[in-house]
Amino acid sequence: MPNVILGPTFEEMLHPDKIDPQTRQRALEMMVKDPLDPINLFNITWRDGQNHIYYFVMPKQLTGVNANIVVLYGKDFPTGAHKVGAAYSVLVEKELRGEVDPRANTLVWPSTGNYGIGGAWVGCRMGFDSVVVLPEGMSKERFAQIESYGARIIKTPGSESNVKEIYDETHRLRQNPKVRILNQFEEMGNYRFHYHVTGNTIAELAKVLAAEGVGNGSISAYCSAMGSAGTIAAGDRLKQVWPDLKIVGLEPIQCPTLYNNGYGVHDIQGIGDKHVTWIHNVMNQDAIMCLDDIECKKGLQLLTEEAGWNTLVHRFGVPEASVQKMATLFGISGVANVLGAIKTAKYYGMGAKDTIVTIGTDNIERYHSVMGDMTRTFGRMDAAEATARTHIFLDQKTDWIHEGTVEMRRQWHNLKYYSWVEQQGKTVEELDAQLNKEWWLQEQAKVPEIDRMLAAARRS
Repeated sequence: MPNVILGPTFEEMLHPDKIDPQTRQRALEMMVKDPLDPINLFNITWRDGQNHIYYFVMPKQLTGVNANIVVLYGKDFPTGAHKVGAAYSVLVEKELRGEVDPRANTLVWPSTGNYGIGGAWVGCRMGFDSVVVLPEGMSKERFAQIESYGARIIKTPGSESNVKEIYDETHRLRQNPKVRILNQFEEMGNYRFHYHVTGNTIAELAKVLAAEGVGNGSISAYCSAMGSAGTIAAGDRLKQVWPDLKIVGLEPIQCPTLYNNGYGVHDIQGIGDKHVTWIHNVMNQDAIMCLDDIECKKGLQLLTEEAGWNTLVHRFGVPEASVQKMATLFGISGVANVLGAIKTAKYYGMGAKDTIVTIGTDNIERYHSVMGDMTRTFGRMDAAEATARTHIFLDQKTDWIHEGTVEMRRQWHNLKYYSWVEQQGKTVEELDAQLNKEWWLQEQAKVPEIDRMLAAARRS
């Protein structure tokens, strides 16, 4: 294979203490000194320098439910979001198979945000010319971060839910023989990162939580909003550990694709892309729930502005330390995930022994411009408005929910036909193969094989 820059195996991303100690120590030092140094590839993990998992237990004064809602948060990944792990996994698999060469190929990262940011960081750190295809309506911070990593940007019409326009542009770019499209919506490296690394991290977190008196050592539900539907793949691993666990997918009310074949425009950036992705194991999903994008943005503003902090502490009794921590952990989709976890607790009647895990994908640093737009639209948030917004969490309803019956799961699966067979060149036989759980097991089983290939490549 060409002289390329290689990073961690799946197992090392899960357990960074298995990385060569000198490499790990240097990576931790460069996280602060030079975040653009390629050694930071070895900081792609859900764990800190002491191997503690990045998690936060939501205060029940805010959730209003007895169940424990725990957030695995991604703000401390090298790009400030966990999608860098998926981007790295997709690229390194293609390198190991000889499908990409930094001396000859330009990488194209189709995205509505965090995956494109991750691709810009990973691709440029691994020596590739990288282009991110991104809707023009995404937050200003996204564009600035991509350019700071050294990648180029192609803007397509629309915003979060305009994925077809991204596909159209990548189809045009594919005509150049030097271009390689790293499509998060179909590349199984994305699935494998979350199945193995995110899923097993959460499984191990259950024991940590039990030792702290949170839950009973098991996970009752896993909630994740779908963009590429990579993150929700962690549920496949968790259900292997706890067969009764509920996997709950989330999408915007304004674009309820799985819920009722709906469409529309919304602003929960990073999710709700108006199609069912190739890597989404819908036959294993137990429910779809929808959240209001305005409620998610108002909820984020509550958690990240002073009027909200004061109200949460003094009116609702949320510990000040928790309030200050939450101010750093969430973006819009992270708030959507928490609201979905609250709906899950209420709908399934979960109690104090139950633990629901969800994901804080990025944080407020990517949404200051969106919050500014919110203030211009709704006025500055005062104590009365902050009180009303707290009830977005406390009074979350159990509407907009469909359970994953046999019929409903088949409907979710059938929706893949229109994107993947009619538009993206998959065959009906390939689509039908995904109905068999063995197809997914075979994809999961490739993790140790890829790790062996990567370890051998590093030695050479």
